Amino acid sequence: MTDDAGTTPPAASAPSRAGAPAAGAPPAPGRTETATATAQDPGDLGIVDSLVQLSFLVQGVLTSVAAERGLSVVQLRLLGVLRDRTPGMQELARHLGLDKSSMTGLVDRAERRGLVRRGAAPHDGRAVRVALTDEGHELARATTADAGRRIHALTAGLDEAQRSRLSALASTLVTARTAI
Repeated sequence: MTDDAGTTPPAASAPSRAGAPAAGAPPAPGRTETATATAQDPGDLGIVDSLVQLSFLVQGVLTSVAAERGLSVVQLRLLGVLRDRTPGMQELARHLGLDKSSMTGLVDRAERRGLVRRGAAPHDGRAVRVALTDEGHELARATTADAGRRIHALTAGLDEAQRSRLSALASTLVTARTAI
C-alpha cells in the first residue's frame, strides 16, 4: 500500500527491518530518530511502527473479547466508559469520538439488550445520563477481566521492570493526551 507520494506509510509496513536506513542516514518519512538507532538494534521498529503494531495487537484482543460476547468494539468501549461513571450523552459522545446520531443509535442498541438505561440528570431534567444496568455491570466486569488477562499476556516476554516502564510510559502518553 502506498500513499499519494508513492511511499509506503509506516503503519502499513510489516515488522521486518529490511528497509531500515543505513547507519547515520536520516530516518525515512514518518519515522523518528528512534528508527536511526535500529542499526544497532534490529529488533527496534521505531516509535511509529512500534506503537502502530502494538495498537493492532491490542485492538485484536478487544475485537476478539467483544465478538465472543456478541458486541462490537465500540459497544465494548461504551461498557468500559460506563464502568465507573454516568455521563451525559454529549460527554459520552465526545469520549467515544461519535456524533450525536451515532451515539443515540449505540445507546439505543445497548438499551434494547438491557445493558444500559437512560435517566434524567439531577441538575437538569432535560439532560440525559447513561448508566449501566446490573447486567451491563456484569458484562463490563467480565470483558474487563478477560481483556486484562489477554493484554497482560501480550507482555509475557517482558520482565517486571520492563512491564512497569511500559505501563508508566503509556500512562504518560494517555494522561498527556486526555488533558488536552
